[in-house]
Amino acid sequence: MKTFKIIILLLLTSLRLSAQVTVENRIDSVQILIGEQAHITVSVTMKEGQQAMFPQYGPNAFLTEGVEVLESRDVDTVKLDNQMMRVAREYTITSFDDTLYYLPPMKVKVGGKEYQGKSLALKVITLDVDTLHPNQFFPPKEVQDNPFLWSDWSASFWLSLLMLLLILASFYLYLRLRDNKPVISRIRFVRKLLPHQRAMKEIEQIKTERLTQSEDQKTYYTKLTDTLRTYLEERFGFNAMEMTSGEIIERLRQHDDPKAIEELRELLETADLVKFAKFSVLTNENDRNLASVIDFIDSTKREDMPTIEKIEPTLTESDKRTRRSRKVLITLISVCSAAAVAILIYVLWQVYLLIG
Repeated sequence: MKTFKIIILLLLTSLRLSAQVTVENRIDSVQILIGEQAHITVSVTMKEGQQAMFPQYGPNAFLTEGVEVLESRDVDTVKLDNQMMRVAREYTITSFDDTLYYLPPMKVKVGGKEYQGKSLALKVITLDVDTLHPNQFFPPKEVQDNPFLWSDWSASFWLSLLMLLLILASFYLYLRLRDNKPVISRIRFVRKLLPHQRAMKEIEQIKTERLTQSEDQKTYYTKLTDTLRTYLEERFGFNAMEMTSGEIIERLRQHDDPKAIEELRELLETADLVKFAKFSVLTNENDRNLASVIDFIDSTKREDMPTIEKIEPTLTESDKRTRRSRKVLITLISVCSAAAVAILIYVLWQVYLLIG
């Protein structure tokens, strides 16, 4: 009795395991022309960990007489619920006889036991041939080039012509630019002496030439007053070189003490008399006037004035026109060159599309 129960249990277990393995066959096309290919997919659903052994076909093997197996390959493996999985394999078949074929089910071994799905059918058909008119059959034609169409190439042709004109225009403008010499204008920064340093240097030169004792008093007072006027112009910022002595004194009243201005007024009046009225001055008077200029410079000097002078070039109207014309030429050359390059890239792309 115990042995009987064990046998029944083994049979039930075997049946349960068998029920868990299923095989499914399907074909992608049930009808093909002679020489075409169809694909049969065999799917096996089984417990995880089990292995399926699919049918193997060698070269020139036949699934059934008249149906050749060309190749086989694994398609995919998918995990399912309840610790199940599905494994699929694909077979490529073909046939060269027009008939209806019965495809027997493919057998798959799982755990040493064979399983199979349903059988399939494949119909192979051929083209109708008119044997009554054999002259209507012609051999295959050779590969022919597409006919030339002007409409396909016209845009590329005219754009190429435009590109050539732009290149010639750029070259002509370049020649114009090369012949039109550039206007070189550089801003220079020059180190200069402070106003009082420059004035004292010129006064030392007057002393060295001993002009205070010279009979040529006009030259002495001319140099002395020019030195003073230059100092006033650089120090106070008004155009002393173009002003009269009275105008200079009135302007200085806003900047300095009356005593120093009074001494300068006497100096300027004396210089005017010597230069314009041939007035004669004693030597000690010349020395006193020179000392007055030195005292005035020393009392009004500024040490915090800039010592770097920015000198900007002065351009003539011709230079300005030349500079403007060069800028126009450079702009035109850049525009023409960029347009020519863009057209070249576009034309090459269109030719590649037409040829390829």
